[in-house]
Amino acid sequence: MFLENTVNPKEQFGWIEVICGSMFSGKTEELIRRLKRAQFAKQKVEIFKPIVDTRYHEEMVVSHDANEIRSTPVPAAANIRLLADGCDVVGIDEAQFFDDEIVTVCNDLANKGIRVLVAGLDMDFKGNPFGPMPALMATAEYVTKVHAICTRTGNLANYSYRKSNNDNLVMLGETEEYEPLSRAAFYRAMLKEKVKTMAVIAPEELKQNKEDTNAKGN
Repeated sequence: MFLENTVNPKEQFGWIEVICGSMFSGKTEELIRRLKRAQFAKQKVEIFKPIVDTRYHEEMVVSHDANEIRSTPVPAAANIRLLADGCDVVGIDEAQFFDDEIVTVCNDLANKGIRVLVAGLDMDFKGNPFGPMPALMATAEYVTKVHAICTRTGNLANYSYRKSNNDNLVMLGETEEYEPLSRAAFYRAMLKEKVKTMAVIAPEELKQNKEDTNAKGN
């Protein structure tokens, strides 16, 4: 459970909040909610996203439910450190697409008294930890893991299954390319893919290969 920190005016340090989960789980929605509350409180807020994220808008951070907030696209994590000077709150969306320096940048900002909000996928389409997200989750004061609903079982989903055959780690997409799956559904889907790639050998060929091997051994 996420409990918002109370601000001690004598304390100069900030903190890091990570919002993670699968696609269609509401990560960006939650990020925007927290950032807009900070803006309503007249805090100085800056939002950043990787320049590769152009799915909905080049400059806006937009959730799947069409909620949006203006952001600054940056090519590398180091740019955030330069542009966030003097902020009270910094928001970062799609953090998994940033280079590993994003971890140092977030900690540097927090050490300067800034509240840092980070949202990103915790696992890639193969179910492996995604980029710098594990390190961000480890160093954050607060981690909120949100879930989607599995499209095949109706259970909680924490995997982002890629329906296309594209093996690139970074591939922007929506429901046409991805679907949220539960552990059981993801396991079955990956097993089905593995079976498809297995070579099928006819019994006659298998027998011939065995005979050839035995002949070489003699």
